[in-house]
Amino acid sequence: MSLIVAEKLVKTYSSGDLEVKAIRGVDFVIEPASFVSFIGPSGSGKSTLLNMIGCLDPPTEGQLKVVGQDVTGLSRQDAARFRGEHIGFVFQDFNLIPVLTVFENVEYPLQMVQSWPKDERMKRVQEMLDAVGMGDQGHKYPSQISGGQKQRVAVARALVTNAKLVLADEPTANLDRETATMVIELMKKMRDEFKTTFVFSTHDPRIVDNVEITFELEDGILKRHEMAKGGAHG
Repeated sequence: MSLIVAEKLVKTYSSGDLEVKAIRGVDFVIEPASFVSFIGPSGSGKSTLLNMIGCLDPPTEGQLKVVGQDVTGLSRQDAARFRGEHIGFVFQDFNLIPVLTVFENVEYPLQMVQSWPKDERMKRVQEMLDAVGMGDQGHKYPSQISGGQKQRVAVARALVTNAKLVLADEPTANLDRETATMVIELMKKMRDEFKTTFVFSTHDPRIVDNVEITFELEDGILKRHEMAKGGAHG
């Protein structure tokens, strides 16, 4: 079963008498355990599309299925529940909570969204921190670690709930070249290990060079769909 299926997807924003079509009748399919990017200039619709896939913003028209569920008409409450169960997020500014430790940041979705018992939470968080190479940093606060380490923590937080889909909006934008490369390699490793699909919205050629499928957007229209040589990951 395909992980994401979009059919004739449209997103229109209204401001007074003005209507802006951010996404115009887009169709695409993304399979499980994929590494995929949406690229295009600023204003092309990349972030809008990611927000719809992440159930943060409903489509105006068309149908969108994520993890087998039609999410097109979900209520705000149902959308929040669906996100908490199925989707992880990684942002360019990390979005870690500054007053929580690294451990508590990764634990947060298990405690606040999924209500895991404490013993299971402790074990799962430590497993994820170990997996991203931050196993001995759990006691530190975000202000005490580097940008690359913050993004590692963000990846651990995105995956801690066993999410089958991680949406990453410009995740390397605030990282230097070497750190960005390490984070991309980490995400590939996590994909291989957990069979998680990573979908990027990005300008970064380092990410585009590492994904298997690239969708190019321009003015809300899907202009191009490219698969890397050798095809998608099996």
